[in-house]
Amino acid sequence: MSRRNRRETLSMDLTPLIDMVFLLLVFFLVTSTFKKDELDLLLKLPQTEKGAGSEKKIDQLIIELSDQEVAVNGKKSSMEELPSIFEKAVKETLVNLRVDGEVKYTRLVKVLDLLQANKLENISLITEKEK
Repeated sequence: MSRRNRRETLSMDLTPLIDMVFLLLVFFLVTSTFKKDELDLLLKLPQTEKGAGSEKKIDQLIIELSDQEVAVNGKKSSMEELPSIFEKAVKETLVNLRVDGEVKYTRLVKVLDLLQANKLENISLITEKEK
């Protein structure tokens, strides 16, 4: 009788590897945070006792105003660029105005005057609910 050398073929078991990939996927999905809105400036909003939420509409402008900067729809801008941005908006556009609590009143009035000059009258002042 001849002696045959039988070699077993070695194969890697992929089941534990696939399990680890799915566990990592689930871990990152659960622990990740999702950005709600395109907001560029970190503002400290004034607080109110009661507040009502609003649904996000398609035609809207989100204006963020701080002492030194202004952002429109999450993109930093300047006060000189605001009239050209407002001219592109239609009259029914919803304007959400997020103003830092430390902003001087004259700076806010300038933005409101620009909105009024472009006949944008659907304005919401965004605040945070008191805790």
